[in-house]
Amino acid sequence: MSDQTKVGSKHPEGLFVLFFTEMWERFSYYGMRAILVLYLTKALFIDKSHASNIYGSYTGLVYLTPLIGGYVADRYWGNRRSIFLGGLLMALGQLMMFFSASNYQHTELATMYMWVGLTALIIGNGFFKPNISTLVGQLYPKGDTRLDAAFTLFYMGINLGAFFSPLICSALGDTGNPGDFKWGFLAACIGMIVGIFSFELMKKYLVTPEGAKVGAIANKKRDALMETERIAAGGEAKEAGKISQTSILIWSAIIIGLIAVFHFVVDLDWIGSCIFSISIGAPGLILTDTSLTTIERQRILVVFIAAFFVIFFWACFEQAGASLTFFADEQMDRTVNIHTSMGTVFLVISALAGILYYTLYRIMTIPIELKVLFGAVGAFLVYKIVTAFISGAMFDMKEISAGAFNSVNAIFIVVLAPLFAEMWGALGKKNLEPASPYKQAMGLMFLSLGYVVIAIGVKDIGTVKVSMMWLITLYFLHTVGELCLSPIGLSLVNKLAPARFASLLMGTWFLANATANKFAGTLSSFYPEKGKVTSFAGYHMTNTYDFFVLFIVMSGAASILLFFLSKQLLKMMHGIR
Repeated sequence: MSDQTKVGSKHPEGLFVLFFTEMWERFSYYGMRAILVLYLTKALFIDKSHASNIYGSYTGLVYLTPLIGGYVADRYWGNRRSIFLGGLLMALGQLMMFFSASNYQHTELATMYMWVGLTALIIGNGFFKPNISTLVGQLYPKGDTRLDAAFTLFYMGINLGAFFSPLICSALGDTGNPGDFKWGFLAACIGMIVGIFSFELMKKYLVTPEGAKVGAIANKKRDALMETERIAAGGEAKEAGKISQTSILIWSAIIIGLIAVFHFVVDLDWIGSCIFSISIGAPGLILTDTSLTTIERQRILVVFIAAFFVIFFWACFEQAGASLTFFADEQMDRTVNIHTSMGTVFLVISALAGILYYTLYRIMTIPIELKVLFGAVGAFLVYKIVTAFISGAMFDMKEISAGAFNSVNAIFIVVLAPLFAEMWGALGKKNLEPASPYKQAMGLMFLSLGYVVIAIGVKDIGTVKVSMMWLITLYFLHTVGELCLSPIGLSLVNKLAPARFASLLMGTWFLANATANKFAGTLSSFYPEKGKVTSFAGYHMTNTYDFFVLFIVMSGAASILLFFLSKQLLKMMHGIR
């Protein structure tokens, strides 16, 4: 085994480039998401139910468009070009949200800017999201035991951005003055610009262990070149195969029929109907590709089955940006009394940044450009510490904003992700690491336990506001569940997907997130308010306790079912764990 595939060897520089780029993109996304429903309800005066549905439609479509972006990258543009274009569109979208909030008093103009901004963000994410995730897997040779750990570290980058963005964007935007929301959106715009600039500057590090560029050309063209080289070396030609026109027409008709059923029979809105229908039809279309072998088809089917269970996870988990934000804003005691020196604040930030840098340095190779940048940031923090102590400046905080609690999950991710990466690696060396389906079942169970905790906290509370520790505990358990499920799912797609379908299947995987996020918005719209009874599938909810029980049952049942299916899924994976 080469050094590139040893469990204990450092991860390549390319992983840190993708880690850093995705960190800033997620800063942009989660910072904006933390204040979106608050902007809708407090500045544009949209009621909670409608705001929840807008939130669900936006976050659902954000995860639907990766199917298109993955297809374009696979067939035409390649991953790098798709990531760059997607990043530019997302920066533009955040700028439109800034213009919307700048004109919040002119409702029609603000709403127009908002829809333009959300549309640009949705399309941009479609090109960005599946392609940067795909590049992670391409940095490693087949069979590299570090792949699950690599995706866990990549996921840490996602959540590092998600950690400090709600703190910054909420502090700038959710001040009690509706006119300040624009500063939160502007911060999100700047974060996206930093991310895409960093990617362009350091994309030279995105290479395979042999030194070949990854993501520079379309995967279809790359596979054709590899096939030509294989035939020239004496191998037999493979039948190319493709999805037939008949299959495309059949599945298009099925999707249209499903849209009609969801809209006119189930009474869903058009966006939800389209998301749910495409999420059913697209996997069926892919499975009809005639170039797939029996083993490839079974492995792809495992991806789709796992994606089905992921829907339940994210539908419950994504209440963080909607109903749980309403809960934190209205029913939770967010009072704090922090009075300390600004020098102490900068000292704590410096210490945490130093620990984080040392941890990453131990397990990843950091590009020289970023070492210089981090050195400059360290020098700046030292300067701020000294000047703050000399000036005697003080830091006061009386209350934590509701949107800032979106950072809690990310804090736990940043702390726990390296531990999970080490744990999976150590278990892998001893042949004790659970297979991916079992990890995902564990993730759903921890999610259910989180809602058990919050349900206990709100039961019989009356008019008293609950301690923030109940919500923080929920986020801790959800984080453990997320680390068992989400990065492992990304790794699973990379391990099971045929190379020619790498980005497309990653886009299809995100269809589960699209369905889940739209479903999350729908579920959030049932959040009970005083004097209002809501119902879902015959289950009536009159208070937050009833509301949270719904998520306990939903995620717990999914966990148990996936656990019992895991043995069969492992057989269909044909040796891949």
